[in-house]
Amino acid sequence: MNRLVVVESPTKARTIRKFLPDSYRVEASMGHIRDLPGSASEIPEMYKKESWARLGVNVGSEFEPIYVVPSDKKKVVKMLKDALKQADELFIATDEDREGESIGWHLLEVLNPKIPVRRMVFHEITKEAILGALEETRDMDRNLVDAQETRRVLDRLVGYSISPLLWKKIAPKLSAGRVQSVAVRLLVVREKERILFVPASYWDLLATLRAGTSSFESTLTHLADIPLATGRNFDDNTGRLSDNLVDGKDVVILKEDVARRIQEELQGTALNVVNIDERTSKRNPYAPFITSSLQQEASRKLRLSARDTMRVAQKLYENGLITYMRTDSTALSSEAVKASRRSVEVRYGKEYLSDAPRQFANKVRNAQEAHEAIRPAGTAMKTAQELGLSGQEHDVYDLIWKRTLASQMAEAVIRQTTVHLEANTSRGTARFRASGREVVFPGFFRAYVEGSDDPEAALENRESPLPPLTKGVDLPVEKLEAKGHETRPPARFTEASLIKLLEEEGIGRPSTYASIIDTIVRRGYVQRNGSQLVPTFTAFATTNLLEQQFGPYVDTGFTAEMEQILDDIATGKRESVPYLTSLYVGENGLESMVEKGLDSIDAREVSGIQFEKWSPFVVRVGKYGPYVEQEVDGERVVASIPPDVAPGDLTRDSLQHFIDEKQKGDEVLGIHSELDMPVFVKKGPYGHYVQLGDDEQEGKPKRISVPRNMDPSAIDLGAAQRLLELPRELGQHPETGATIKAHIGRYGPYVQHNRTFASLTKDDDVLTVDFDRALELIARKEAKNKPLRSLGVHPETGDPLDIFEGRYGPYVKHGRTNASLPKDRPVESISLEEAVALVDSKAKTRKSSKKKAVKKSTTKKPAAKKPAAKKVAAKKKTKPKK
Repeated sequence: MNRLVVVESPTKARTIRKFLPDSYRVEASMGHIRDLPGSASEIPEMYKKESWARLGVNVGSEFEPIYVVPSDKKKVVKMLKDALKQADELFIATDEDREGESIGWHLLEVLNPKIPVRRMVFHEITKEAILGALEETRDMDRNLVDAQETRRVLDRLVGYSISPLLWKKIAPKLSAGRVQSVAVRLLVVREKERILFVPASYWDLLATLRAGTSSFESTLTHLADIPLATGRNFDDNTGRLSDNLVDGKDVVILKEDVARRIQEELQGTALNVVNIDERTSKRNPYAPFITSSLQQEASRKLRLSARDTMRVAQKLYENGLITYMRTDSTALSSEAVKASRRSVEVRYGKEYLSDAPRQFANKVRNAQEAHEAIRPAGTAMKTAQELGLSGQEHDVYDLIWKRTLASQMAEAVIRQTTVHLEANTSRGTARFRASGREVVFPGFFRAYVEGSDDPEAALENRESPLPPLTKGVDLPVEKLEAKGHETRPPARFTEASLIKLLEEEGIGRPSTYASIIDTIVRRGYVQRNGSQLVPTFTAFATTNLLEQQFGPYVDTGFTAEMEQILDDIATGKRESVPYLTSLYVGENGLESMVEKGLDSIDAREVSGIQFEKWSPFVVRVGKYGPYVEQEVDGERVVASIPPDVAPGDLTRDSLQHFIDEKQKGDEVLGIHSELDMPVFVKKGPYGHYVQLGDDEQEGKPKRISVPRNMDPSAIDLGAAQRLLELPRELGQHPETGATIKAHIGRYGPYVQHNRTFASLTKDDDVLTVDFDRALELIARKEAKNKPLRSLGVHPETGDPLDIFEGRYGPYVKHGRTNASLPKDRPVESISLEEAVALVDSKAKTRKSSKKKAVKKSTTKKPAAKKPAAKKVAAKKKTKPKK
């Protein structure tokens, strides 16, 4: 009997294929084989005149989705149908979560098998798990399918309904999303807190004391029995004391003059030990990883983005090295617990085992998945080194391995010592405090310390023991330092802290966090500044509109409630259609909100961003980006704000600077010594540039950007003329004979050899860079331009197919055709056949676009006939139960 097993990816297919007999054929669907229409061209002809066609959802017929098979999936569908003809039984082996169930259901709808169908599920790709799954199959879970379909329809309704409103009222190409808009609002709220923040100043006194041969530090905490203020006692919005009670007493701010006076009085004296408090505490290990905690810890320890973490984890899973990586469950199977405990005993000793096997309560709000936690697959519990892993795969696997073992290890025992010391001053008794910490028994710290990738080094850093001390002893003061402090604004979110908050609030699913962050960065709502996520002015304006017109949709509680309802649909407790109807239809429905917003929202008002500390300036978001606006002598003056300026970093002075720069006008440096034309320094939306000739002359004047390492205000006529002489020819390449040039482009200064453009570093000067340095930079760039993978040749053209790293991610190249790889697919998993399908689909799309453009340009309007529309195949779904 021949059996066909269908999974999502080729890597997963190759791994599973190793465990099955020859009578099993394993093929990959390449993810979803059909979806809602992604563009107007994909909408089936029979629906194009319908009012709801743009949505891809028939809102008048129980929100029935219209599914289409994209052109790049048609070859996959044909391959699967051909394989099905030779099979006697079909196994759907997609992932066991909602997404995987949905992929499997779509496969059945499109393939329409006439043979027995079995659903096999597993959370790790090992021989035991796969063979066990073959024996314990089940039916498709229609509740999971309904929940995923409802989520997809809901996301489409929200995104496609609100986004056009953003285009009309704020700027084109913006998008709204059910979860992404809430995430953006959280970032905006934090940035507003930073803008409104009022810093406060206070002082303290640090004393270095000698005890035998050791020294330690202590801090002044009380003066005349009155507690002194620290940073946590101040209100962020006023800069004044807010929490002014410590031990039932009002706190006071230590001023600089008082701190320095006490410093002088106590210098060279001694502090008396009045109390020593010792206590022992225990630290329990962390739960094994779930999706969100893995993303957070990989961000902190490995500096990986959520997207990169999931990409690496996906590869580890598909290669059979870890269990399924999209999970909310902290549970470990009994086999995994036994394997972990066995490994702990062998590697660290029996004393490092916990007294009994541990299982952890799930703390995730709206936790849904029924998988295990993320752990090493199987029961061998091999290390990353034993598996021969390297690079990011090594690091992520090592993180998972350590966390899993640590979960079954003993508690860490920590001794904390607090010492109080006193001395008399003219201001009363000065009380100091010193704290020490010592790890008595490391327990699970031996394997895992959160936030550190070196447990042994982290153990040393965690220990700061005090020397042996005796009550009543006077300790000489070695050094006294009066230190001034200023409170800091709330920290911006990082990927790790944003994911943590989204999880705590029950917003979205952990498996979607990576794509959410990726989307809000790509759409221009957020910029990355190191590890910080900084909302843009566009994010502020969009949030203004959404809060004004669609308040519930950016409310964390409302969004979390949506997730709970989707969970209820997944378990069969709730029906889909009534819920969608309540959200979309009626006076308070989404459809009505959008219609009212078209009339009531004032585009100028909603795009304005004002704060008292910026007054009298107003920042607005326009079609071409953010700008500052001020009324000067009764006239409105505006000036562009550089796109990389963060809202929270703006001050009244910086806004005034933008206005002043705009009012200066163009600066004439002089007349070009050879061309007898004026030379200007001008400022555009992307920075300063020099220009030869005025704007009224015939033809476009020559313009060259001012490099970042040059001060525009210090440029004289000579420097401007040297810039205008660019590009510079540096010589001929020794191998090709082609001319090497130095020039300035859109992304800054560079050197060029044929089609290779190598950026100059901050230490290079485009006006002085020499031939040898240019060769060095070009050689480095050409080395980087080598393909990530060479897949072979195209079967029809014979031209090579290679994968390169591009600005927006990896892509496959064939001649002049470049096709992006699917976002969820590692480079190593792409086969030659898939690459051929990708480039052929891209080439076909380009040809189709060109034909349409030619037809449009050559057709006379009065006699124009509508061309016969090519029907798009759309297989309507069989309605799942509601």
